[in-house]
Amino acid sequence: MPLLPEVRRIAVLRANGIGDLIFALPALAALRSAYPSAHITLLAAPWHKELLAGREEPADDVLVVPAAAGIRKGPGEDEDDEASARFLSRMRARRFDLALQMHGGGRYSNPFVSRLGARSTAGLQAAGVPGLDLNVPYVYYQSEVLRLLEVAALVGAEPVTLEPRLAVTESDLAEANAVLPSDGAPLAVLNPGASDPRRRWPPEKFAAVGDALRTAGATVAIVGGPNDRELGRAVASAMRGPACDLTGRIGLGGLAGLLSRSRLLVSNDTGPLHLGAAVGAPTVGIYWCGNLINAGPAYRRRHRPQVSWRLDCPVCGIDCTRSVCSHDASFVADVPEDQVIAAGLDLLAAGAADNQQPAGSPGGHAATSARPVGSVQPKQ
Repeated sequence: MPLLPEVRRIAVLRANGIGDLIFALPALAALRSAYPSAHITLLAAPWHKELLAGREEPADDVLVVPAAAGIRKGPGEDEDDEASARFLSRMRARRFDLALQMHGGGRYSNPFVSRLGARSTAGLQAAGVPGLDLNVPYVYYQSEVLRLLEVAALVGAEPVTLEPRLAVTESDLAEANAVLPSDGAPLAVLNPGASDPRRRWPPEKFAAVGDALRTAGATVAIVGGPNDRELGRAVASAMRGPACDLTGRIGLGGLAGLLSRSRLLVSNDTGPLHLGAAVGAPTVGIYWCGNLINAGPAYRRRHRPQVSWRLDCPVCGIDCTRSVCSHDASFVADVPEDQVIAAGLDLLAAGAADNQQPAGSPGGHAATSARPVGSVQPKQ
């Protein structure tokens, strides 16, 4: 597709999870390359603004979208129609030349983007929802990175990378070093949490991995948000040797700094896994098979996804690719710990050579954190 003429101001709606933002980075890089003089505004969530503070890329500014139906609602927030109306009025005053919907299927997000008042609009369109000026069909099973690159291509922005990359700042490293100074040993990080319980590998299996990495000479750290403290304690208490439990003790920037220092990240399929890959950490991610399609890394030299092929609910036996159930039992618990350990030890041993590779080169860097299909509704 050709470039649009006279594009000076671009708005991009992507106001969902941390992993979702990471998946959008290649598309944002494509827009930057195609429209180098344009001012890019990311319409995002509060945690995106926190993470991107102090970084020149991927956007010139980040604005938090008010809580609104089908767009964004954080913990403790109520939808506020008046705040949304005021926000949209301010956005129309910016006179965007182009607005891109990279938020989901479009039931709520396409009308929202249309109300920004941009000269041209483009984005995703699920079956039966209103479209924009230019549209890519939203079909659930697709790499999120490639999905969003298709949206960018609608307006002539061709890919410049297939791997999400996020710069690490001195502030990130300072925060990381304040909670865990380097002791010279290779750092291995475990992330046992995930917002969806069905994507959580058991804490005792994480503990077994941590012990194997300690035996191999690594310093082991456990990370997670404030809601993951119980999981962090469970992993640490199940380990035979010591680990540094940082759950709830480090912000997003500090986490980016810590992961950029790590020789290995072992994680459920959730935001920190994708953040770690974007800042250069080798990863062993634990995926449900459907989520691997959407969120899996493109390369394997430094990323070794471990996959559960379970399709039926462990509680009721319903095939969750065809039906919906309300149970939250793990779909990934049966991923063998010996496979995760073997992949982790292999990456740990290869880490010294890999650390000499420029960040972001093929295989060096690395969808959404989807629930198993059948119980998931397409993002809007």
